Amino acid sequence: MAENNENKNDMLKALDSIETVKVGDVVKGEVLAIDDDRQAIVGIKDAGVEGVVPAKELSTKPVEDINDAVKVGDELDLVVISKIGNDKENGSYLLSQRRLEARKVWDDIQKKFDDGETITAKVTQAVKGGLVVDAGVRGFVPASMITDHYVEDLNQFKGQELEFKIIEIEPSENRLILSHREIVKAEHEKAAQKIFAELQPGDVIEGKVARMTNFGAFVDLGGVDGLVHVSEISYEHVDKPSDVLSAGQDVKVKVLNVDPDRERISLSIKQTLPGPWDDIEEEAPAGSVLTGTVKRLTSFGAFVEVFPGVEGLVHISQISHKHIATPADVLKPGQEVKVKVLNVDPERQRLGLSMKALEERPKGEENGNGENYRGRRRSRRNNNRSAMNNAPEEESGFSMGDLIGDQLKNLRK
Repeated sequence: MAENNENKNDMLKALDSIETVKVGDVVKGEVLAIDDDRQAIVGIKDAGVEGVVPAKELSTKPVEDINDAVKVGDELDLVVISKIGNDKENGSYLLSQRRLEARKVWDDIQKKFDDGETITAKVTQAVKGGLVVDAGVRGFVPASMITDHYVEDLNQFKGQELEFKIIEIEPSENRLILSHREIVKAEHEKAAQKIFAELQPGDVIEGKVARMTNFGAFVDLGGVDGLVHVSEISYEHVDKPSDVLSAGQDVKVKVLNVDPDRERISLSIKQTLPGPWDDIEEEAPAGSVLTGTVKRLTSFGAFVEVFPGVEGLVHISQISHKHIATPADVLKPGQEVKVKVLNVDPERQRLGLSMKALEERPKGEENGNGENYRGRRRSRRNNNRSAMNNAPEEESGFSMGDLIGDQLKNLRK
């Protein structure tokens, strides 16, 4: 009888030692078996009951093969999600390791939020209205909080690991709102202070094309954008920056102006390139024949572009052998013409051109002896010069008035 009572007492003590399992409890479970590669059967320690962990509840990351995630004999920390069946003594429980990991992640994020710290997460999706990130739990970045300027294609951020400021956190609703714009803004402010303190007009630096507009291209100088006006992109005419540049392109730029008060930097790409006049004496020596485009007309001649950024003047007297009242009588902007180089002045960036030098002289200007009208005029002019002691104004330094005045004095005597 005493022995029976002792056995009964041992059973009661054993039953009392079994812990009651409740939903929400964190328990330890030993993997007993893998069931059909879909779930792990575990024994809950100190409870005398079993539970199941579906493959999707093993990790916060996708599990493709459950056998790679767990093995028989592994000990796991699990949270009780619910009870399966109605067997009060030997009932099975639905368990999750993923939700326990997520709970720890939420706790860590909450602490960082309370301490004003940032988190780093990878962008997994670009969706309508923003980005989805994996911070251990799902986070969302509204489009307006991605960066400090409008971004048309959000897919460019997919796969990037970025730093975020925690804007809103609500674990009970699985809501985590993040902002990368705050990080970008802080970085830009720090970079701006350094750049505006060091950058000087005339500096030549490297940059990356950040974005383009119709009037120019913004170049990232390392946290601060500078503007290359469309007129400063190339020595050739550029209609739109996107015709010659692309976003993300590395470029060399020259600093034209720095305005710290307005936080503006003016840049030039073309001024880092060889100037169009640098080798002009080799490219367009006197006597050479070139093809150019009429750029503009004036009352005294036509300016013709013979190389990108190089214009020469065809004086009205060099347009044609025939008399013309204005250059517009025979030329128009955009017209392609052939010209002969008369003279080159690289220092003053001047180029003298002629069209009529490439034309045959009209036959009507020649007499029967082969002497043209201009030749006859030159002959008469030479005779007059001889009559005045071979001392023309442009050569002797005496004016016509001086010569006539001396003759009048002799008549008075």
